[in-house]
Amino acid sequence: MLNVTIDALRPSCRVEPNLFGHFVEHLGRCVYDGLWVGTDSSIPNTEGFRTDVVDALKAIRPPVIRWPGGNFADDYHWEDGVGPPETRPVRTNRWWGGLETNQLGTHEFIAFCRLVGAEPYLAGNVGSETPRTLRNWEEYCNFDGDSTLAQRRRANGAADPFDVRYWGVGNENWAAGGCMAADEYAAAYRRYATLLLRQEVGGEPLRLIACGPPGDGPAWTRSFFEAFHRPDDVLSVSRMWGYAPHFYTFAGPEEVGATEFTDEQWYSFLSLGAGVEGLILDQRAIMDEFDPERRISLVLDEWGSWHRTERTGPDALWQQSTLRDAVLAAITLDTFVRHADLVAMANVAQLVNVLQALFLTEGDRLLLTPTYHVFDMYKGHQAGARLEVVIEAGEVSVAGATTTGLQAVSGSASVSDGVVTVSLVNPHLHDGVEVGITLEGATVTTVELAQLGADVPQAHNTFDDPERVHPRRARVEPAGSGWSHVLPPRSISVFTASIT
Repeated sequence: MLNVTIDALRPSCRVEPNLFGHFVEHLGRCVYDGLWVGTDSSIPNTEGFRTDVVDALKAIRPPVIRWPGGNFADDYHWEDGVGPPETRPVRTNRWWGGLETNQLGTHEFIAFCRLVGAEPYLAGNVGSETPRTLRNWEEYCNFDGDSTLAQRRRANGAADPFDVRYWGVGNENWAAGGCMAADEYAAAYRRYATLLLRQEVGGEPLRLIACGPPGDGPAWTRSFFEAFHRPDDVLSVSRMWGYAPHFYTFAGPEEVGATEFTDEQWYSFLSLGAGVEGLILDQRAIMDEFDPERRISLVLDEWGSWHRTERTGPDALWQQSTLRDAVLAAITLDTFVRHADLVAMANVAQLVNVLQALFLTEGDRLLLTPTYHVFDMYKGHQAGARLEVVIEAGEVSVAGATTTGLQAVSGSASVSDGVVTVSLVNPHLHDGVEVGITLEGATVTTVELAQLGADVPQAHNTFDDPERVHPRRARVEPAGSGWSHVLPPRSISVFTASIT
């Protein structure tokens, strides 16, 4: 039996709900058909948004949603998306193809966030707009006085400010956001952020987020902070709340689509995904050299699986989501919980019909992907206190497969109001693992289990079989301070234990 030991009497840092954030970009069918169908659609909708998406997303307590990109953000002009919908201009979508009708703009996005209970995170355009444009967007959203921009917001239907706290100052500025070198972006960040520095929401400064490096990018990050760091900056123009690298797990070039892969490709893909832990540790270590007090938070505002494109054109970057993607999501979320002292926000890419989506839509039908079920199972970690977990397991070892960094059993734990959430992942394709879980210092009274698995690793949900990959729920009998359970192969198990 493999021992899993959790110190139930020493909760540490808070597991920020924002670690379970989401991302919406004007790409493929993420926005149009995925989220927005309009108020005159035959598809049931709430204020123009698909009611089925609103209800299902609300159920998993989304904390924050990033919008409008991504690459799209650096060619987006916010004024195109306000005012009467019939007067909004139609633009070309330079990065992802097709036309952008601007039917979903600032007011609509804020309404969506309020419908599902999430905070908005707006990604500002540094690649093709001026600092004044970003400054004006913030005033339009947040100012409560009688400025022309605030009056314009009121005339467009919003009497009260939107109170947007999170603002991205650029996106991937080393590429689509301007092809900048690290020192060039550091200078640009100063210029754009300066005009937002004195603004507040709820008596607190705006939370400004800088673009992070390409890949794991240690050299880029160090160069950025060397150029950015100015101890003599008495005007505080360097203020930054977050620094945001991205982390995608790319399928190998020999793979076609998301649903056809070998046993070896299962392991190599998950091994690459487990590398998110190294990125967190490496990026935070470099940041600590310049910010030892950790006033700047580490943010991963894009992460997820990226398979070879299965569809193009209007369905650009659509991909199916298998059990393998769900296991990747669980490994990643566990990493965030374990390092909740190092990471403040993370946003899976993306919400609907694009990349590692939680939802797929087809006409008036909605499909919940295996990744959605992981977020549903893990929502108990949100706002809990992290607990230290010791798992007596080494790395997976499979002949002929790349498994570096992939733990035989990995997981995380948190506690909130006398309830401990323990999540464990068994990534092995064929071997189950019996675990004995001990909550030191506690007496366990009840244990509920949610477990996600499938008969084959390529299993996924379709509109004809929408619940093929779906969690099963059961009660586990505790004994004193713990319980035992067999983790099936290729499975995700979340235990909810009441303690005294």
